[in-house]
Amino acid sequence: MARLKAARKLAEAGYKIRIRLDPIVPIEGWEKEYKAIIDAIFRNVKPERITLGSLRGLQSTINFSEDRSWTEYLDDSSNWGKKISFDKRYEIYDAIIEYIWETYKFDRISLCKETIRMWERLCMDHIRIKCNCTL
Repeated sequence: MARLKAARKLAEAGYKIRIRLDPIVPIEGWEKEYKAIIDAIFRNVKPERITLGSLRGLQSTINFSEDRSWTEYLDDSSNWGKKISFDKRYEIYDAIIEYIWETYKFDRISLCKETIRMWERLCMDHIRIKCNCTL
């Protein structure tokens, strides 16, 4: 919550605010939890852009982790390491994007380190939409 309060102060001072919700993890009750996070974001600030990303792990990160319990969520391999399964990532992104649009009429949403296949499945343009990493 401290970060959102700081973001609100920066927005009030005239700065553009971008939010990156990453890593999203499909914990039990994830949909309720992430909707609460989205509500908290919009109670505090209207961001210029929101970028979503799901849990992923490079093999080197996994190898050096003392606690590897988080890897239980990773079943797909990609250029960015191991990821949550495609179908689960789609379910998560689709639910969050739909909630943001239906509740806040906000559509400046991007994905972080996602496949073209995912962008296309979500009917998003991977060329025109910018990540928070870019201006």
